[in-house]
Amino acid sequence: MKAIETIEGQVSALNREDVDTDQIIPKQFLKRVERTGFGEFLFYDWAREPGWELSHNPILVAGRNFGCGSSREHAPWALEDYGFEAIIAPSFADIFRSNCMKIGLLPVELSTEACAEIADAGEARIDLKAQEVSWPGGSERFEVDPETKHRLLNGLDDIALTLEQGAAIDAYERERERSGPVTTAL
Repeated sequence: MKAIETIEGQVSALNREDVDTDQIIPKQFLKRVERTGFGEFLFYDWAREPGWELSHNPILVAGRNFGCGSSREHAPWALEDYGFEAIIAPSFADIFRSNCMKIGLLPVELSTEACAEIADAGEARIDLKAQEVSWPGGSERFEVDPETKHRLLNGLDDIALTLEQGAAIDAYERERERSGPVTTAL
């Protein structure tokens, strides 16, 4: 997983609330087992509507309750594969937020007013270390769990977090009893 310190650039705005995971990546595209190739199906049904346009930018700003619905991991995969590195919204579904953090797609919760200002500005800078988003004309701080912040700043997925404990795991393996299986006779 790529380490995140800052994400900056142009913003794509999706002025819709309650965007669920089936809208992000419809169920008919969930047949792949790898994490790539889902971006072309992002917002598949909406992309066929006249006038739909969603630029490939590093930041997506959206409405409240983004990522609600089923807990499919494919939704963050599709957003990341499309090119988004961060999503800014007034609120996120909990499982969706967790799935994003596990792959290094940064969900940032800001006020509704800040989201609207960022969409209007068309650009933003997210500083994870400082926990602040800035844009032309404003800035706002955001909260992130310290453990999650550590993971993202250091590019640590679940496996890498486990490997950080390599010395302790090795010590345990060396010190545990090796005289035979730990079973009891009936």
